[in-house]
Amino acid sequence: MAIHIKNLKVRPRKNDINVMCAPQLTALLGCWAASGDFQSVVACRDAAQDLFHCMKTTPMPKKMHRPTINYHLARLGKKIQ
Repeated sequence: MAIHIKNLKVRPRKNDINVMCAPQLTALLGCWAASGDFQSVVACRDAAQDLFHCMKTTPMPKKMHRPTINYHLARLGKKIQ
């Protein structure tokens, strides 16, 4: 019994995007929209400092490894044919 699989590919799952400093960025953008203080001098100074501190201290997310399913399917396809 031979199975022929032609051009079989599996798409990787889409992961949710994880934004580390989203609340601080939202607060800063909301402050800019409400007060018009785009230089963050007076009204938005605290929000800008919070965002700066969050971006400075939050570690970068680790790079995800690539799934090997397509590699294994290609090897399987060569053996099946």
